[in-house]
Amino acid sequence: MQKKYIKEMHETAPSAEKAILVALITDKQDVEKTEVYLDELAFLAKTLNIEVVKSFTQRLPRAETRTFLGKGKLQEVVDYAKAHDIDVVIFDDDLTPSQVRNLEMAFNGETTEEAKCKIVDRSLLILDIFAIRAQTAQAHLQVELAQYQYLYPRLTNMWSHLSKQKGGIGMRGPGEKELETDRRIIKDKIALLKEKLEKMESQAQTRRKTREQTVRVALVGYTNVGKSTLMRYLSKSEDILAENKLFATVDSTVRKVVLGGIPFLLTDTVGFIRKLPTLLIESFKSTLNEIVEADILLHVADASTPYCEEQIQIVRKTLEEIGAKDKVTFLLLNKIDLLPEGEKHLPVATKENEEVISISVEKRENTDLLREKLGEIVAENYYRIYPNYQNAMNSWENFVTNEETNDEL
Repeated sequence: MQKKYIKEMHETAPSAEKAILVALITDKQDVEKTEVYLDELAFLAKTLNIEVVKSFTQRLPRAETRTFLGKGKLQEVVDYAKAHDIDVVIFDDDLTPSQVRNLEMAFNGETTEEAKCKIVDRSLLILDIFAIRAQTAQAHLQVELAQYQYLYPRLTNMWSHLSKQKGGIGMRGPGEKELETDRRIIKDKIALLKEKLEKMESQAQTRRKTREQTVRVALVGYTNVGKSTLMRYLSKSEDILAENKLFATVDSTVRKVVLGGIPFLLTDTVGFIRKLPTLLIESFKSTLNEIVEADILLHVADASTPYCEEQIQIVRKTLEEIGAKDKVTFLLLNKIDLLPEGEKHLPVATKENEEVISISVEKRENTDLLREKLGEIVAENYYRIYPNYQNAMNSWENFVTNEETNDEL
């Protein structure tokens, strides 16, 4: 059940809100990289129908403890926000609860109950996108859990009271403050959502067991690199959403595919991103298990971005965090049609059990080679699972019959 106070966190106005972006230039993040990250942040904002009107950067060794920015730069940003009726200020890094409180007061004064200028950090922005992208009941619960976990340490008197109902006998002590009540409500909600997700995970585990005797291939990669487009191409399913937007896919989609007469299951998973909130990784553990339990990974990367190598490393690091780093992997350098003439093969660092193929799914460049190579490795895994081909085909026919009404698992 969608609650008002969660809905308000990610609901956007019919007309675009005006925003300014803020980022730091540090010893670990130079000017060029900061600009790229701000472009990505602007793309995230655009996904939520937010109009970015200006970006601010400041060179600091580290974020200022109280207000993220130094005193002079903060005043410059505040003055600009007031002069141009800015609705939201978006920070490229996560803010601590105290930084949020201090920034709210800097932009809105002492009274923040009806704050005109909202303070948003990178994690909250991504959570908002996941909230509007989620389609299934499980994805909605996963996002809601991450939102509550994000909200809990940030509860202050600036937040609207979460419930006007008093608890039962013994539930409220004399003199308990609204903030304490709100924290208790949030803790109860978190516990309830975890319980529901555990039940769903148990059901998902049962479904995955029915696939144990089937070769499973999972698409992974940075967000907006063409995974869903590749999914549509390989599965010949036109109903799969493929958009030039970040996190167009949040829910896992599974399709049955046949290459060279060999059947397998292909799963499209949520895209990764720099500084993907840990709360989301934890909440989407069940969804990410599709990757962990896959036999083969198709790691799709955007060859046209100058930060292709960095995005590849971010995905590899995330795969390592969820326990999937040693999988047999195809590294697919997609969008080579957007590269300058003659730059069709990028030098990237490979890892063990990884083959690199440069492709353009949109223009169908080298896609036949991909199908050939993928068909070979799928066949190897298939005959390992089913030494007897006839028994394999019988088992596959039984599987298809059982799953024919559930193409999207």
